[in-house]
Amino acid sequence: MKIARIIMGLSLDKPFDYLIPTELESQVHAGVQVYVPFGKSQRRGYVVAVNNESLYPVDKLKRIDSVCEVHPKIPDTLLKLGKWISEYYCCSQEQSVRALLPAAVRSGKIKRKSIKLYFLGSPEEAQKYIFDKPKKSPARVKIIQLLLQHPGASSEFIRRETAAGKSVLTALVKEKIVIEENKEVYRNPFANIEYVKSTPPELTEEQKTSVDKISEMMEPSVPKPHTLLLYGVTGSGKTEVYLRAIANAIRQGKDSIVLVPEISLTPQTTERFRSRFGDMVSVLHSSLRDGERFDEWTKIFRSQVKIVVGARSALFAPFKNLGLIIVDEEHENSYKQDEAPRYHARDVAVMRGYMEKAVVILGSATPSFESYHNAMTGKYAMVRLTKRVDDCVMPKIRIVDMNTEKLKTGGKIFSGELVEEIRRRLEKAEQTIIFLNRKGFATRMVCNKCGLIATCDNCTQNYTYSRKRESLSCHLCGIVIPAFKSCPKCGDPGIRYSGLGTEKIDSIAAELFPRAKIARMDSDTMTHPDSYDKVLGDFRVGKIDILIGTQMIAKGLDFPNVTLVGIINADLGLYIPDFRAEERTFQLLTQVAGRSGRGDIPGEVLIQSFTSHNTSIQCSKNNDYLKFYNDQVAVRKKLNYPPFSHLIAVHFRGPDEAQIAKFADEFLEKLRPHISKDIKVAGPLPSTIARIKTKFRYVIMFRGDRMKEFREALREQVLHSKCPKDIDCYADVDAVNMM
Repeated sequence: MKIARIIMGLSLDKPFDYLIPTELESQVHAGVQVYVPFGKSQRRGYVVAVNNESLYPVDKLKRIDSVCEVHPKIPDTLLKLGKWISEYYCCSQEQSVRALLPAAVRSGKIKRKSIKLYFLGSPEEAQKYIFDKPKKSPARVKIIQLLLQHPGASSEFIRRETAAGKSVLTALVKEKIVIEENKEVYRNPFANIEYVKSTPPELTEEQKTSVDKISEMMEPSVPKPHTLLLYGVTGSGKTEVYLRAIANAIRQGKDSIVLVPEISLTPQTTERFRSRFGDMVSVLHSSLRDGERFDEWTKIFRSQVKIVVGARSALFAPFKNLGLIIVDEEHENSYKQDEAPRYHARDVAVMRGYMEKAVVILGSATPSFESYHNAMTGKYAMVRLTKRVDDCVMPKIRIVDMNTEKLKTGGKIFSGELVEEIRRRLEKAEQTIIFLNRKGFATRMVCNKCGLIATCDNCTQNYTYSRKRESLSCHLCGIVIPAFKSCPKCGDPGIRYSGLGTEKIDSIAAELFPRAKIARMDSDTMTHPDSYDKVLGDFRVGKIDILIGTQMIAKGLDFPNVTLVGIINADLGLYIPDFRAEERTFQLLTQVAGRSGRGDIPGEVLIQSFTSHNTSIQCSKNNDYLKFYNDQVAVRKKLNYPPFSHLIAVHFRGPDEAQIAKFADEFLEKLRPHISKDIKVAGPLPSTIARIKTKFRYVIMFRGDRMKEFREALREQVLHSKCPKDIDCYADVDAVNMM
């Protein structure tokens, strides 16, 4: 009798062996979901392997109760990928398998949607019925005549076209003149969206070179590398290269996955891909309703589509013949998941491509240091797009020194130059983007008398003030309270709000440009799944003159009428205690600057900065990635920081700070025998943000080049050592968030 190795949804990191009853042997394979007895209850679990023997006495093993017939099988390659994720990212097997499936599929609660369709039982009998009873039942005659022309009509269509009541249709069904059939249908996330079929434009020479290189890599006989860095300036036509690569994959009978970093980018990307490939395109992202997500996943599983577009989790689309994975804006931190399993979608994409012999394209105008380093050392191939398409010139970028400006204007938020340039755009009916990577109206509430700064009781974080809602909110724990009318400590009414956010920029812009149509995009305003589509749609057709926003407007958006980008507080990200702060600042400034001048009219960018001499700001002004990379990477190499090493952060969280510090010390001591001399250790120390949601936070950083053996020991200790009550401990492998 065969034995199934099964994992439950309990995060035990432990598979259990069960006997496969003879009558179920043909149904039980790796990847299927089964029902099994577990303790005193019945549970669902996933079969991860089928073996001929067990580590346990066979007579002690329980039997599988049944196979979950409505649940699709997880493809073998995805199971293999899940195992790698579990081992590499130091998470349990259950957590990694859970990531492979959307919750809507995993739960088993969502069912296929079905509708009733109506046909004539016999056209001849129906015709006879019309002639026999034309005056007696005109409503019935209308339905029959409609079904002669439109067999398989829905009840809604019939009622709309004939105005006949439900009882008339029911009577025809009862007399068997009309036959009723149930038909499964897919819920359609594109139901209210129309796409115009697009024709491929003529490629530039650089695009042709890129497409040819990708085509060459997709040939089965071509040796590694299988990953290519598509390094192209903003507006250079990277998306068209993606489209051509996908067309090539389709010609070879292969499937493609396209990842975008933000849900806000998905509608625009989907529009371009569906305009080219029509119904061959599916979407997977968290803004879909559960039923839509279930159906989109099912279509992919049934090989009814060839392309999926989506955010991070779309990487696990259950294609069985994968040929191409595209990671657009590969440098984005949003590809790193911040809860278990804490995987980086870019790196997992490279691994899935390796496992399935698929080509992986990493696209960016500002590549991550890790990807560029891999390209420079030959691990990845690389092609460059150095010019914009259609002879569009790169925007002219100017830096406004706000220290000098402060002397002129007395510290106004908008420099005189920016105000003048926006007015010029409004006069010419051109559009402007204003960028500030911080939401809210003000970032601090300060008492003038006693100096109190209002901070969240649950976190080490200042409250952010919203004037529209007259509220204070914490961006870490999400708590929202009414704004204070007087100081909560001394009672003085002399409260002032300082700092700057997008809400305040919106307010200032409305005063400066009262006739302009202004919209704001940040997490406070984008509260509905359709909010992105609505604002970007209005901006595209010119209903909005000035778009104000955070980093969600900084990348991937292509609006030809945007001729000015204004960047407020460009150096904001430089003050974060993170060795990647300058890299992220350069990437963000370059990306948002790239939104300007993508049409026939040349664009301009104004960068307002208090540290205009900074390398990241100067290099973004000159669009000089190579100088910036070479300057920064020299420091990284000297300190042995990524990309020359791997960084693992082990986090500890709990309500008692002394207990956490003690446990973190003990944790490190147990791990010391596995720490080689090449691995640098920092901590345990309080995290940069020392408390979130009432829990204190400590961290230990491990940095080294070859860390496989250490990572294996760390995984065992994180998952299987006993933590004191109320203390959480987890590892973040290849950490990108130092906060």
